[in-house]
Amino acid sequence: MAIRAAVMTKPLAPIEIWELDDPVLEEGSILLETIASEVCGTDVHLHNGRLEGVPYPIVPGHVSVGRVLELRGVEHDALGVPLEPGDEVTFYDVHEVCNACYHCTVVQQPNRCPHRRVYGITYSAHDGPLGGWAERIYLKPGVRVLKLPEGITTDTVIGGGCGLFTGFAAVDRSRLEMGDVVVVQGSGPVGLSAGAFAALRGAGTVVVIGAPRSRLDLALTLGADATLSIEDDSIEDRAEAIRALTNGRGADVIIEASGNPKAIPEGLDLLRDGGTYVIGGHYTDTGDVSINPHVQVNRRHANILGQWGTDFRHIVRALTVLAKHKGRLPFSSVIGARYGLEGANQALADVAALKVTKAVIEPGR
Repeated sequence: MAIRAAVMTKPLAPIEIWELDDPVLEEGSILLETIASEVCGTDVHLHNGRLEGVPYPIVPGHVSVGRVLELRGVEHDALGVPLEPGDEVTFYDVHEVCNACYHCTVVQQPNRCPHRRVYGITYSAHDGPLGGWAERIYLKPGVRVLKLPEGITTDTVIGGGCGLFTGFAAVDRSRLEMGDVVVVQGSGPVGLSAGAFAALRGAGTVVVIGAPRSRLDLALTLGADATLSIEDDSIEDRAEAIRALTNGRGADVIIEASGNPKAIPEGLDLLRDGGTYVIGGHYTDTGDVSINPHVQVNRRHANILGQWGTDFRHIVRALTVLAKHKGRLPFSSVIGARYGLEGANQALADVAALKVTKAVIEPGR
């Protein structure tokens, strides 16, 4: 039976509905019925041709939740939890890391493995339904699957989506200590998640900078203490607000989650001497920016860290925290609109125009 999928044939081309062959399951593989898949900012970058090495045509959708239809020689998820048809699961989109290169074995950074493949990004549609914008998803042998924890719904996971895990990873990398003043630049899904997890980790104050107002209101709902607007507050106003909050010192931790190069010099100026700046929003090349290495980095004794994507441990730990604190982390409220496969073009346009914070593709819609 054919599988309907929304296919990105090439940059800037309209999404097309294709019919893909049902895969022949290999030993160790799983077939999912797609419940929901997110439309991520990365999908907008993919549609604009801003990522290198993408084997168009592709089936987008790298963070998804599905219902197990068929298991071939698989009895447990990646943590040993029994799996059976009907279970709702998510999975780590990064696959086929080699476990043999320097990054895998020595520095334990598999997200930098040169052999890595990513569902919804680096698999061709000709290879099968290897992305979430399809009625079914084929999980190849070795894909790390996680049964959704008790009490965690599809909307909670997809409402956070990729940003849920990336924001968690950025906070994890930040060395945040209890009582720290944390500034998050960006109020999209990554920034919202970073603000939420920073608050849970014990930050004394969390300030989210971004726009539009609807997203800043979501930041407050998810745990931020204050917000600053890039539309209504000038860069001088924002700097003065952070100085006033910190007795002139600057923020202890700043997490860049905007993807805008202009955020970098502003973030460095908002940082206290000896503070930590995590750049997590630049998954794609959005251009250059000028900084003063002496004034903004060296003399400031700044710790500057990059966080590119996520590791499997971030997925596991984020879901664990989410299961415990689901009442404080209503990520389902981030979902702004739902679309069937035929609505994929509109979903991309709405995300690009910031009309919705999180758009969700529901193939059965």
